[in-house]
Amino acid sequence: MAAATLSRMMVGVASASAIGTPSASPVQNADLQQQKRTCVNLQVVRSRKCSNSMLSLATLANLQQGGLVGIGMDRRSRRSCKKRSAVAMVAVPTRPVSLPVEPDAAEGGWGLGDRNLEPLAEGGGGQGREKDFDPSARPPFTLADIRAAIPKHCWEKNTWKSMSFLARDVAIVFGLAAGAAYLNTWFVWPLYWLAQGTMFWALFVLGHDCGHGSFSNNKRLNNLIGHLTHSTILVPYNGWRISHRTHHQNHGHVDNDESWHPIPESIYRGLDFRAKTGRLSFPWSMFTFPIYLWTRSPGKTGTHFDPKSDLFMPNEGNDVRTSTACWTAMLATLVALTFAIGPMWMLKLYVVPYLVNVVWLDAVTYLHHHGYDKKVPWYRGAEWNYMQGGLSTIDRDYGWFNNIHHDIGTHVVHHLFPQIPHYNLVEATESIKPIMGEYYRDPKKSGPIPVHLLDSLIRSLKEDHFVSDEGDVVYYQSDPNFSSNFFSN
Repeated sequence: MAAATLSRMMVGVASASAIGTPSASPVQNADLQQQKRTCVNLQVVRSRKCSNSMLSLATLANLQQGGLVGIGMDRRSRRSCKKRSAVAMVAVPTRPVSLPVEPDAAEGGWGLGDRNLEPLAEGGGGQGREKDFDPSARPPFTLADIRAAIPKHCWEKNTWKSMSFLARDVAIVFGLAAGAAYLNTWFVWPLYWLAQGTMFWALFVLGHDCGHGSFSNNKRLNNLIGHLTHSTILVPYNGWRISHRTHHQNHGHVDNDESWHPIPESIYRGLDFRAKTGRLSFPWSMFTFPIYLWTRSPGKTGTHFDPKSDLFMPNEGNDVRTSTACWTAMLATLVALTFAIGPMWMLKLYVVPYLVNVVWLDAVTYLHHHGYDKKVPWYRGAEWNYMQGGLSTIDRDYGWFNNIHHDIGTHVVHHLFPQIPHYNLVEATESIKPIMGEYYRDPKKSGPIPVHLLDSLIRSLKEDHFVSDEGDVVYYQSDPNFSSNFFSN
């Protein structure tokens, strides 16, 4: 059906160039006629009935209505439709032209909006276009196009499946602790610390899913499991859940994002050496999460424990008090256990794995927004919207750990649609790749242990220090007078 509709909508590229924009003045038409037009092959999603196109028909119609595109199917496309694919030919001016593209009403206006259509280089999809690709340019698809590409079953939440992952993780945690305590040798303890710290992090991810409501459709169950999984690793569930919601709602925004967002230069210059070292030096920056819970990021005030904090709305006070009470009860339990079994046993069984969990949490959350081969854009003002910010997130491959920590590395689709359960994120990610094209950053493939990410992490900490105080699209800049390696200072 899409192929037939596209054929009926066909307008020759030459005639589109000659006609110009009907509502424009003669001077504007002449200006448009002088602009070179480049035909860009936009690959269309393969489907069984050749019906899912990369651009929605409504979007193509809007582009055609602006007098700026010629839409049709080339000969190869007609033949390849039998092979379940099609190609849309779009003639795009080589300089930006304002287009009336409808925002995605289904997502609260988080679509393209009334924006400039940035020029695209010739050559079609991902490979061979990196030199000309601008990741901050408005993409030729909407959030609704991405959503439509995700199979319906990926949105379905299976409470029993989620509970089975929880049961698996809890069983491993207790099994590791019992085994390490029984063997009690210094050969076993380092292995236990790494394994148990990883499992603490896995529990955090399940609580994270509860916070998004992707664990189950039962809010009470989500809150119960969220408090159990997070309180046991000293995270105030509701306090963190609310600040993490702020992060998702403002991802990619310099000023409104939460946690690992860029620091404007004026704030960066005002930080003392200790603050810079704690946030930007390896390995110390990998232990900042507990501090963040108490003080937030530089330039922001408040805490995750106080219901009167800037983080929270007045009606969220009871939620914050509940989480703070659970956190306090867990801390009291740990103190009591320390007196019961001795500080050395508490250090070996809990404290060191807790710190390993913190390293996992800080490293993963940092790498999902930093450290790609090419710098990702950050936004302010009119340049930011929900989809554009989400497209700046980065997927990562963690090798053997992908399944252990519940595929948290599939971060792009999670940021755009956090309600998708973790066990469907891999399939959802594969389904949106053809739509996103170069806007999707393929992660480097990992071996069993993701040691390759250490280079990305350290390189980013050396190079990504602050962003400009001005500009609606900004990239990280470096401070040549600051070293990210604490030991070299």
